[in-house]
Amino acid sequence: MSVVDATGGSANDSAVGEPGIEQLPAAAVPTEARWKRGAYAAAPVVLVYLAWEITARWVFQLKGVPFPTPEEAVGQLGRLLVGKRLLDHSLYTRVGTSLLRWGMGFGMAAVSGVAFGLALGWWRGLDRVARPVVHVLQLVPGLAWIPIALLLFGVGERATIFMIFVTALAPVVINVVAGVRSVDPGYVRAARMMDATQRSLFFRVLLPATVPHLLSGLRAGLANGWRVLVAAEMIVGTGTGLGYSILQARWTLDYPSAFACIIVIVGLGLAVERLVFTPLERTTAERWGVVHQG
Repeated sequence: MSVVDATGGSANDSAVGEPGIEQLPAAAVPTEARWKRGAYAAAPVVLVYLAWEITARWVFQLKGVPFPTPEEAVGQLGRLLVGKRLLDHSLYTRVGTSLLRWGMGFGMAAVSGVAFGLALGWWRGLDRVARPVVHVLQLVPGLAWIPIALLLFGVGERATIFMIFVTALAPVVINVVAGVRSVDPGYVRAARMMDATQRSLFFRVLLPATVPHLLSGLRAGLANGWRVLVAAEMIVGTGTGLGYSILQARWTLDYPSAFACIIVIVGLGLAVERLVFTPLERTTAERWGVVHQG
């Protein structure tokens, strides 16, 4: 399947005839372009470092409070990575616990959200009744679910997983519904005129049109779940996890460890973004004849 461009050729032909810098082998990219890409990639890191360093010095000068510098936080992270205990547990144990909770809550939200979103997109009557409820869920901040989670499940794993599930569900459903509604009715009519079965209609027409929206919904749901996970572990956790570690570091005044945990949280989020969603979006774009420009 290819998309015809304004000149009459296909997008795939254009991509083959005039490859962009991103599509060329590393050896074929001009040196100046490689330097420019490297500078753009390093700029955010430099900006964060400078803002962090300036803030640390300013807080110390103004209030006399030792604010961890980037060097102190990274040094503490290195010590935790090589085996230093973090409140009677290794950093790897705490990361693993958080990832397990995150995976369980988001996994349930993803499966339920995709199924429910497809149902709402396909059946108009059900959509008119149920979608307002989904929008209400979207409006509720993640931390507002804490009292409900505690009343339903008490303090423990299930309360945390419930909060991840309910905050990740709404964006998945809303985006999947938008994807289904974006399908050109002409494609559906054409498929039915060719005696396409419901199965073929779903997999060859409905699903391909929904995938870009689905990925956007999964990305938003994953981010929502990750944020509420850290907050939930501070309040309804069971003594493990990155969020609990940050909270306890406050009481023990071990702020370098708290900042080290924040670095881990950011690193894991970026890793999922770069290693999971970016390749998926590129594959989806290429599969349906669109030149990827990321």
